[in-house]
Amino acid sequence: MKIALFSAKSYDKEYFDRINKHHHYSITYFEAGLNKNTANLTQGFDAVCIFVNDNLDKETIEKIAANGIKIIALRCAGFNNVDIPAAYANNIKVVRVPAYSPEAVAEHAVALILTLNRKTHKAYNRVRESNFSLERLTGFNLHNKTVGVIGTGIIGRAFSTIMLGFGCHVIAYDVYETDELKEKGVKYVSLDELLEQADIISLHCPLTPETKHIINKSAFNKMKNGAMLINTGRGALINTKDAIKALKDGKLGYLGIDVYEQETNIFFRDLSEEIMQDEVFASLMTFPNVLVTAHQAFFTSEALEQIATITLNNLADFVNGKALVNEVKA
Repeated sequence: MKIALFSAKSYDKEYFDRINKHHHYSITYFEAGLNKNTANLTQGFDAVCIFVNDNLDKETIEKIAANGIKIIALRCAGFNNVDIPAAYANNIKVVRVPAYSPEAVAEHAVALILTLNRKTHKAYNRVRESNFSLERLTGFNLHNKTVGVIGTGIIGRAFSTIMLGFGCHVIAYDVYETDELKEKGVKYVSLDELLEQADIISLHCPLTPETKHIINKSAFNKMKNGAMLINTGRGALINTKDAIKALKDGKLGYLGIDVYEQETNIFFRDLSEEIMQDEVFASLMTFPNVLVTAHQAFFTSEALEQIATITLNNLADFVNGKALVNEVKA
């Protein structure tokens, strides 16, 4: 099998080459993302391996199908960047990595909470400049705070468990309730109740038509004044313009995000010598109570190894005619 791996970084090559020693596939790494303008690069390949910011719309899929691509392997959990019906209309299978170390993402969400709360990023910069003042570095105890978890899949469950360990009261909202969490003391409530009661809200639900902008003007109005909002899920779960308004009004006390609604042209690139063209993102970065990381919640050695392993196993199952356990159905 000949695999074209797009949006490739040095760490992708490191881990895929390591795991590929067990498969012996031919992998060609492209730094470019896969979209309608780069689809010609797929000529001569059997499979494409893509990441979150590759754009496989109907036009792109038709082009790669014409080039002989038989399977799309996502090296991530989300698949909202792939036109699934178009893929299957063109006889292309789609597989993904549904879980690859939920603890990695859950722990990063906690890191955002602790950094925003205790202002360790600001303290670090102060001390580097021999400024040892504690002014304006006041935080709050996590113990006894109410944490609202929206989405209790494997990542949401891992996050809930961690927050219980801090001595927090954890409430959750999900269409499907989990007995495992109930037994640990997590209380399921309605979305409105969660928004009204939580001191900290963390988003761990998938991006669907129903969850797009689940946090919007209406949701912000229901939140406690000064609440903290954390998003390590998908950028479009939050209406960013509404978040900016809530920050300006003082309604939202803290915002920590690892994902951004329009991140495609920003994240995973070095733009330090360029002018930020995204005015909404530029506005977001002006707030002292906003913390942004560039989609790195997944970024641990354990997760990278699992991503490479599961992705190549998915392709191996396809080659060997086995059932595709991680297939995305049309």
